[in-house]
Parts: sequence; C-alpha cells; structure tokens
Amino acid sequence: MKLFIMTILNGLTLAALYFLVASGFTLVFGVMRNVNLAHGSLFLLGAYVGFDVAEATGSWVLGAAGGFVAIAILGLLLQVCIFRFMEGQDLRQTLVTIGISIILADVMLAVWGGVTYQFEIPDALYGVTRLPIIKVYTTYRLFILLIAVVIGLALWLFLDKTRVGMMIRAGVDDRDMLAATGVNVHRVFAIVFTIGAGLAGFAGVVGGSALSIAPGEDLRYLLASLVVVIVGGMGSVGGAALGALLIGLAEQFGLAYSPTYGVVYTFIIMVLTLAFRPQGLLGRRA
Repeated sequence: MKLFIMTILNGLTLAALYFLVASGFTLVFGVMRNVNLAHGSLFLLGAYVGFDVAEATGSWVLGAAGGFVAIAILGLLLQVCIFRFMEGQDLRQTLVTIGISIILADVMLAVWGGVTYQFEIPDALYGVTRLPIIKVYTTYRLFILLIAVVIGLALWLFLDKTRVGMMIRAGVDDRDMLAATGVNVHRVFAIVFTIGAGLAGFAGVVGGSALSIAPGEDLRYLLASLVVVIVGGMGSVGGAALGALLIGLAEQFGLAYSPTYGVVYTFIIMVLTLAFRPQGLLGRRA
C-alpha cells in the first residue's frame, strides 16, 4: 500500500513537471500551430540562466524570474525575426527550429560546459512534509504540484476568459477575419510566443531544482512535451494536463512494478491515442 501511494505521488509530481514544460509548448505548438522543436533548448537555457542569476543574487526566486524573463525575451525575438515569416510552413519551421536547437546546444556547451549543476532551493521548500501512510514526502516535489495547478488555472483563465485569449483563439481559427476587425495578429501571436517561451525558461529552473541541469535534458523534455500535447490534444490546456498526468503515472508505475518495460507504457498510450482519437483526448477535430 505504501509503495502504491508513493508511486502515485511520484507520478503526480512528475506529471506536474511535464505539464510545466508542456504548457509553453501547448501555447506555441497547440494554439498557434508553430512547430518549435527548439522548445527543449529554451527549457535548458532558462535553467542555466536561472542558475547563474540565483548564484549571483543568492535568491532562488530571482533565479526563477531571471529564467522566465530571459527566455521570454528570446522567444519574442524568435517570433518577430523568424516565425512571423514562416506562418503555415510546418516543414520549414521544423528544419529551422532544429537548427536553432543545435546552435543553442553548442552555445550552452561552450558557456557552461558539460558539468551537471544543481540549484540550492529555498529553506522553506527544503526537507520533507509529513503525510498519512507514507509518513514523509519531499516538500519541493509537492511545491511543483502546487505550481503546476496554479499555472494551469492561470492559462485556462487567460485563454478562455480574457479578451486577449479570445483574440488568440479567433486568430487560430481564422486569422484573416481577425485581422479584418482591426486586430494586430502579429502582436497577439508575439505575446503568446513570449509567454510560451517564458514558461519554458521558468520550467527549466523548477525542473533543474528538482533534478539537475545537464546537457541532454533539452531533448528529454522536448520529447515529453511532444507526447503530452499529442496525447492530450493540441491547443487544450486541460488536455495538456491530462496528457501529462497519464504519462507521469505510466512512467512511475512502470519504474515501480516493471522497470524493464517502463518506457514502453508511454508509447503504448501515445499509439492508442493516435489510433482511436488522433486529435488527442481533449482536442478538437480539424
């Protein structure tokens, strides 16, 4: 019983981390239909920048803010200088962002080397929290779960309940009609890309604090984001949360009860989703 509950908690907190990474990817790929395969590199770069800021200031909070702001600015530059000229060109976007990812990976390797870094988390989040049955559980992992819930609700409110969110959804469905009403579509999409990239940088700090920062983590979280968006459904924040939940639980139960085949469960979920509901669990049909 203790192992079962511990596995569920580990699955929930891993799902929260995957959702934090995939939330920005959901905005860019799912809502705007921009194929940004450099998202994992933005995640890792945000972790590195946040680490340097935290080391310089002695504040983890400022490190998280630094990671968000730095990658948000980079995302804005990518949208204004690159993506706005490739709208609807999926193959071109794919090739260009793969190139950007390779360049960023080399830059990060040159600046920070192949060393593994670990954040110093705040004292308030350090240690363990007492819970029934399992006795204790890592406080910081519970914090990740809370942050994921807050960001998920904020994104849902932003996209569904605000005027800007309404314009974003209208621009995805029919950007020509939205432009005809006098809305600057490029400005709206620049805002979305900025927020999506900033969330990747923030997730880098949160994820780097839970685990570590090292070369190769960008590819791992890019693949996780892709799977989460495919399973949950493009353009759906709730779908991203559901997809992250399924993938996180599948990984942890696989590791706990059948380590040899643990990775297979993730791909089984993705294959079944593509076979029976290609638009994703909560996605809309084209």
